[in-house]
Amino acid sequence: MRLKVTKSKNSASLYVIKSIYNPKTQSNSSKIVEKLGTEAELREKLHGADPYEWANEYIKELNRKEKEQSRKVLVPFQQATLLTKDEQHCYNGGYLFLQKLYHELGIHRICNDISEKYKFTFDLNSILSRLTYGRIIFPTSKLGTFQLSNSFLEQPNFELQHIYRALGFITKEADFIQSELYKNSLSISKRNDKILYYDCTNYFFEIEQEDGLKQYGPSKEHRPNPIVEMGLFMDGDGIPLAFSIHSGNTNEQLTLKPLEEQIIKDFSLSKFIVCTDAGLSSTNNRKFNNVNERSFITTQSVKKLKKHLKEWALSNEGWSLEGSTKKYDISKLEESEESIEKYRTCTFYKERWINEDGLEQKLIITFCLKYKFYQKQIRDKQVERAVKIMENNPSSLKKYNANDCKRFISKTGITPDGEVADKEVYNLNEDAIIFESSYDGFYAVCTNLEDDAPAIAKINHNRWEIEECFRIMKTDFKARPVYLSRDDRIKAHFTTCFLALVIHRYLEKRLDNKYTSSNIINTLRNMNFFKVQTEGYIPTYTRTDLTDTLHEAFDFRTDYQIISTTQMKKIFKSTKK
Repeated sequence: MRLKVTKSKNSASLYVIKSIYNPKTQSNSSKIVEKLGTEAELREKLHGADPYEWANEYIKELNRKEKEQSRKVLVPFQQATLLTKDEQHCYNGGYLFLQKLYHELGIHRICNDISEKYKFTFDLNSILSRLTYGRIIFPTSKLGTFQLSNSFLEQPNFELQHIYRALGFITKEADFIQSELYKNSLSISKRNDKILYYDCTNYFFEIEQEDGLKQYGPSKEHRPNPIVEMGLFMDGDGIPLAFSIHSGNTNEQLTLKPLEEQIIKDFSLSKFIVCTDAGLSSTNNRKFNNVNERSFITTQSVKKLKKHLKEWALSNEGWSLEGSTKKYDISKLEESEESIEKYRTCTFYKERWINEDGLEQKLIITFCLKYKFYQKQIRDKQVERAVKIMENNPSSLKKYNANDCKRFISKTGITPDGEVADKEVYNLNEDAIIFESSYDGFYAVCTNLEDDAPAIAKINHNRWEIEECFRIMKTDFKARPVYLSRDDRIKAHFTTCFLALVIHRYLEKRLDNKYTSSNIINTLRNMNFFKVQTEGYIPTYTRTDLTDTLHEAFDFRTDYQIISTTQMKKIFKSTKK
């Protein structure tokens, strides 16, 4: 590399250039490596010093670094030499990308504030960061996380007892952690906090006795185990905002208001739309978000509408389509294959204002052929399973839940003469099948917003992302089953899961949502390095499009043939800025 000066009438510009040999044309060419600036800019920056002298020294240092990085390394391995006993050679470096986000979100500063408050001597930041990285890359127990922390390139500086001591303080400061995390996140991205999504899920324990937060309740997995309940707020971009933990027997409709009040108080939010599913759409929750500058959008069961509203919702006439002034009759959409193909993905809607329990709200009904065909396909498969159960295992028909395929089976225990039959007879309940099919393709929401129906439907559609958050925690982070017993440690466990989810979602956004959650996690898990004493680290992972995207997004590279110890230390430092 060398210095090149380009002069014009009024200024001179300094560049670092490099000669490149093209073997195809057998010729040399030059490319600009870096523009240093104009002579005047450099004199001002260097406080009057000679810019040419500084530039030559700068280029000399660049050449020295390039020579150091391009030198060939001879690794002194010998076939006759045994490995040193208990000496570790393989380390994970995938956590470095998580560490970069961890520090950008200022979680290390939050830990320092908590440590200063309670004056404990162990390193809370080191513990919480390892619990968070481990939950994403190596999800396991607290003991397992402690053991696996030694597999990271940077070694832990705490003992197992410190992890369990830290859990109590993490629980005490859970609200502080969430509020500070939100404030810090504003410095790295604009939060879409004008639309908030809320939902609940539960996590089971491999125990049988109820205790504290662990109580029997309606399990999402229909397991006969005690559970705890989590309420989660997510912003309009899919980034988690706040969470709360409740006992497993808590009515989920009662969990929204306390957490929302906490957000209003700690996050200084006042104007937003809360979007929920039908299970959380109680009248009290709707009224709570019908004051000041708050609004609500909530799904509504068409089956549970009052008779006159249900008749209006299911009628064929009076349907609108975005961008058209025409009124449609949805019974005519399936008159021909051409019509089906034309309208298959179109969403038709109708809307009206209603007054329920003193609350003025807009009822929006949508209809989509694609959704109708999907529901019919699901039900047809359930009917097939119901027939097989009648034929092969009728004894299992005594107990089932509301969505079980067994709901399509009717039992007859009386003869046509009214006498008690010797044997119960099972048949398909055709009336139940016809009744459910009448609701195929229909979907309803209620809101106090005056926006057009398509805009409301678009906001509600993004509610799937909060379900994705729960799936990531349960499946990828293995947040269940929970093996902790003390309530404070259970809350701390979910605090680390929450932090891991926030970091993971920001990582997905940083990668432009091009890769699946499991793909990202597996890649980070496999980004291992072999340590060569005195020389550095050799990557043992496969370089892919995803690893290239990771390095480009975070502005450091670990995919050279070997990385010197000095260079790796610089990477460590760059991830903690």
